[in-house]
Amino acid sequence: MSWFSSPASETQITHANRLWLYTVAGLVMLFLVVPTVIVIPMSFSDSQYLEFPPRVWSVRWYEHYFQSDQWMAATRTSLLAAFFTMLTATPLGIMAAYGLFVSNLRFAHLVFIVLISPMMVPVVLVGIGVFYVYAKLKMVNSLGGLVLAHSMLAIPLVLIVISAALKSYDMNQEMVARSLGASRFRAFMVITLPQIRFAVITSALLAFITSFDEVIVALFVSGGDNSTLTRSMFTALRDQIDPTIASISTIMVLVSTSLLVMAQLFGKSKSEQ
Repeated sequence: MSWFSSPASETQITHANRLWLYTVAGLVMLFLVVPTVIVIPMSFSDSQYLEFPPRVWSVRWYEHYFQSDQWMAATRTSLLAAFFTMLTATPLGIMAAYGLFVSNLRFAHLVFIVLISPMMVPVVLVGIGVFYVYAKLKMVNSLGGLVLAHSMLAIPLVLIVISAALKSYDMNQEMVARSLGASRFRAFMVITLPQIRFAVITSALLAFITSFDEVIVALFVSGGDNSTLTRSMFTALRDQIDPTIASISTIMVLVSTSLLVMAQLFGKSKSEQ
């Protein structure tokens, strides 16, 4: 039996009947991946301008990036902001998801919608609102202000991931631990948290990536000594076409992809134990 004539699912629909679906999925993936794939060879060009395909291959723009004090300072700011955003957004999102899951509030769904509203509001409006608040509080261009703003954007992702994990969790296990004398906090830490650890790790990495890749809010609230990497990239594109941006983009893609692959591998290894 060939692969095309073999059943694709329990409904006995063959792969041949789903060929149109595979084609559409392949075209969508190609549309999403091609821009990223093009940037990678552009980063190895020796040209003073963005060039594809490169006529002369070189790593000069990677050397320029690592030897630039300005780019290194922006990278440190982005990494610090992403790290502290992860530390802030992950526990807050977990607490919110857990609280909504175990509560008997009639309006829990409305509270959930309010908490994920930063995802539904255009990021430009969020940036403008945060800027005006920070201007009054004198928090513009501060690392703490940047972390708070990015945490606001990351908490909805953590909330959604953890809520989905809790829906498949049997709360009776935690209730048994509490009936044996464990406090709610200890029962959660010992019984519940280990069973949703993969969702916790995934949401933490998503929070990190959300901050590390964010640019719009950073344009409003970061600058000076606390300018993020993405903000510096946007400024460099606006003022001049600097091929260093292609090398930085490649590094950011590798970092983001590596984190997600590590999360998948970690979760798979834990589930097999």
